[in-house]
Amino acid sequence: MLPGRGRNGPEARKGRISQVLGVRTAWTTVGDGEFFCPGCGGDRNYQRLTGRRRLTFAGLPVVPRGETGPVVECAACGHHYGTDVLDHPTTTRFAAMLRDAVHTVALAVLAAGGTCSRTSLETAAAAVRSAGFDDCTADGLSALVDAVAADTGRVCGEPGGGASLAIELHEALDPLAPHLAPTGRESILLQGARIALADGPYTPAERDVLATVGAALTICSQDVTRLLAAARTVS
Repeated sequence: MLPGRGRNGPEARKGRISQVLGVRTAWTTVGDGEFFCPGCGGDRNYQRLTGRRRLTFAGLPVVPRGETGPVVECAACGHHYGTDVLDHPTTTRFAAMLRDAVHTVALAVLAAGGTCSRTSLETAAAAVRSAGFDDCTADGLSALVDAVAADTGRVCGEPGGGASLAIELHEALDPLAPHLAPTGRESILLQGARIALADGPYTPAERDVLATVGAALTICSQDVTRLLAAARTVS
């Protein structure tokens, strides 16, 4: 028998002590909801928990050891995560954010000049449908852009209104950008570029809108220039 491994050796005494003394955490639910569970890889229900730790003797809590948490517990796999996991959108929410982003970019590009072209409208409608708005039509987009123009006093292709367009683009794209891979961010910009190019070369107003799209998607200006040139070459 190895030294220290007998019934009265240090290892044995340590084991007996650990069976008598321990720390137990009593969890209290303070909220719930749905989140994207990184362990399960999908949307799941969760409970938000806070805990109180106590030193236990023979399984009985005896001495408070302070608070712990809060944590997020997945209702499916039971794993605990930090509350920052709630910053990641659910799959359903992410799809809605992406759909709204593509729709907003399409409207912004059309409002900058493309709505006068049927080709641009059809290109924009196809992009919006592919993002999840299955019932989007060219006529529907045209009516929306006309309503925006009437509200702001602008006409098709007229410069101006840049501040309001920039605000709308940032509201739609800023929350989405951190959750997109670089290729995903570039894809949204390229979709806008193809809409602008559907009726001919970029106008100054279209370039301004696409530059704002790139900035909101955290694409550097050099890459924006490269991508807009690449879209023109493909077109």
